[in-house]
Amino acid sequence: MTDALHRDLLELAQEAARRAGELLRDGRPADLAVAKTKSSPIDVVTEMDIAAEKLITDLISGQRPDDGFLGEEGASVEGTSGIRWVIDPLDGTVNYLYGLPTWAVSIAAEQDGETVVGVVAAPMRGETYHAVRGGGAWATGAWQGERALACRPAPPLDQALVSTGFNYVTEVRAHQAGIAARLIPVLRDIRRGGSAAIDLCDVACGRLDGYYERGLNAWDFAAGDLIAREAGALTGGRPGERPSRDLTVAGSPGVFEPLQRLLEDFGAWHD
Repeated sequence: MTDALHRDLLELAQEAARRAGELLRDGRPADLAVAKTKSSPIDVVTEMDIAAEKLITDLISGQRPDDGFLGEEGASVEGTSGIRWVIDPLDGTVNYLYGLPTWAVSIAAEQDGETVVGVVAAPMRGETYHAVRGGGAWATGAWQGERALACRPAPPLDQALVSTGFNYVTEVRAHQAGIAARLIPVLRDIRRGGSAAIDLCDVACGRLDGYYERGLNAWDFAAGDLIAREAGALTGGRPGERPSRDLTVAGSPGVFEPLQRLLEDFGAWHD
């Protein structure tokens, strides 16, 4: 019964992510403007974030009215079924606002507090990534069909390509820049893509050796975290902890551990 339920949740998440991705890709107005700001004047929400979240929640609640929701743009419903959907309708809003291609729709389903399904659609890449707990991680694309994902074999840390992101609060960003400056000399290089969901999927795809970021919310990492883990990556927060607002870390086994230790030693989790 659980396997059948998870398949049903996956199919629903895939449909919702596909429809939201098409809305965002095809419906982006030429004069797209900021609808509101959140934590700071540069932490923006557009009318399309709001429209995409409504599309997703309406579709899912129409088929599963007893489920709960946690969404970046305000969807918060206490369900009664034991299933909660964790939704980022547009991860990488600033990229989207500027017309950059690195943005995604991220949808995860939790069962009794544990993530069991994750889907991340990246329409401008033509790729969608998905995982069911215990079933591996997969990617689909119009030109390549479906393929299993596996994280990259770990190189020495000084040859590792690692991605990160920066908070929208000035003081936090300044601290994060200092951490990055200390890490750059001990890594191959650092990337900053602008979408946590895509960064985590790139770890799963073997396009990155590692990723870390401070200040993420559950909707930022829920789906991508499952996809990375099902591709063989390790994920966590501070040592012994799960990913959280304090710190989210992902990487190939052999990269994750030393990267996490360095981030702890450097105090990446606090100002």
